[in-house]
Amino acid sequence: MAAYAALFLLGLMQGLIGTFQYSRGPVPLAAVLFDLAILATCLLGSWGMRRALGGFLPALGWFIVTLLLSSGSSGGSVFITDSTAGKWFLFGGAVCAVAGAVASYALWSRGSRDRRAGGSGSARAPVTARPRRPGQAGGSSRAGGSSSRAGGQGPDSRSVRAARRPAP
Repeated sequence: MAAYAALFLLGLMQGLIGTFQYSRGPVPLAAVLFDLAILATCLLGSWGMRRALGGFLPALGWFIVTLLLSSGSSGGSVFITDSTAGKWFLFGGAVCAVAGAVASYALWSRGSRDRRAGGSGSARAPVTARPRRPGQAGGSSRAGGSSSRAGGQGPDSRSVRAARRPAP
């Protein structure tokens, strides 16, 4: 859970720093580098977490900050100006954040993982419940209705397996 919060905060910080630094250096270069940074964060976050959520949360954090800071205040001041660098940062970053989140979903969603593992992804094996045997956890085969494994009084797994084997 802490790693997901860290990825969300990383997206927030990239959006915050990028909002104030996108026009540094040659005009669109810094903006494009910030765009590529959010794309890399989304892809690496999903790869590191092995879940699509790892790529979605940095994108969400980036969107929250940039949309809040790109809207004008009541006094009329804006942080992301209508310039070439501002357009590259805002629109390019939005495209990269969405592309990173979608690619994360495509790579790490459950259906995608099933297909990579050799399954079809759509058909799942049905889960069937095994009938309970006397002496299994949850059963009440002992006097007094207590579970056979309560307090370590039940048979250990080796003796149960040995009891189930057919005699030679």
